[in-house]
Amino acid sequence: MNKRKVRQVVLPLITAIIWGSSFVTQSIGTNYLGCFSFNALRSVPAALSLLLLLCIMQRVRPRGKYSAEEKRALLRGGLVCGVLLTLGVNLQQFGMNSTSAGKAGFITALYIVLVPVFSIALGKRAGKRTWLCVAIALAGLYFLCFDGGSAVSLNGGDFSVFLCAFAFAAQILAVDHYVQKVDGIALSCAQFIVTAVLFGGGRVISGEQTTLEAIRGCLPYLLYMGVISSGVGYTLQILAQKDGDPAVVSLLLSLESFFAVVSGALFLHERMSLREYFGCALMLAAVILSQLPEKKSKAVESGEKA
Repeated sequence: MNKRKVRQVVLPLITAIIWGSSFVTQSIGTNYLGCFSFNALRSVPAALSLLLLLCIMQRVRPRGKYSAEEKRALLRGGLVCGVLLTLGVNLQQFGMNSTSAGKAGFITALYIVLVPVFSIALGKRAGKRTWLCVAIALAGLYFLCFDGGSAVSLNGGDFSVFLCAFAFAAQILAVDHYVQKVDGIALSCAQFIVTAVLFGGGRVISGEQTTLEAIRGCLPYLLYMGVISSGVGYTLQILAQKDGDPAVVSLLLSLESFFAVVSGALFLHERMSLREYFGCALMLAAVILSQLPEKKSKAVESGEKA
């Protein structure tokens, strides 16, 4: 296997493990800090690590100064992506207060199915398989979150994480739009600066109390979320997508939800019922199916052969 194929497989797999295990650190972090405080403090090392990476890349591979248009695009992109990321992360963190890391990982993974659905609003056509994936994912969500009793109700934490999947889907589409105009790492750095400011403001407005002792106790988890999950994870994703097949990379990244369940079981001793595991299996099937490459139409194939 050549280096390109190794990078296409190994890097996104490592990223999926990092992102999946981050649900555990988020869950533990709720025991120390409130949602706004935790997310504000995790955004700072994320922005700093990406800023350091930008400086290193500038030394290794220098580039000219940003033009006025690129600066405006970076500012707009940072604000739009940062606001959407803030919304998604905050909903997810609130949900982690009353749901398990494994369930949160699988429900969050719905964004992979939602992205092509949202793309319809941008003028892109959704095929039959997209709607099939949505139907399978919703069925999985039902088995994962509803107990099957006569009274159908969604746990508050599950619903909060469910809403975060919509925010993440919108954020991914926004990143896809702005990354065509500016450097991807610079855009990510800008969005984390925005999240730090917004979460900090939310902490002040809500009157959330934070002690130095709580920050010290939560520091390892804040650094993991900021440096490893955000800085390292995002960089590995970029390197994997640089030369790799997008379908293969996305498929491997979708294993994030699987590693969330494994991490929750290993580190938090979480267990789910057979009904919930069946729901997880359905959602994972929908995620994987949504990432498989579409078969080319016969007309296209015949044109290529000609």
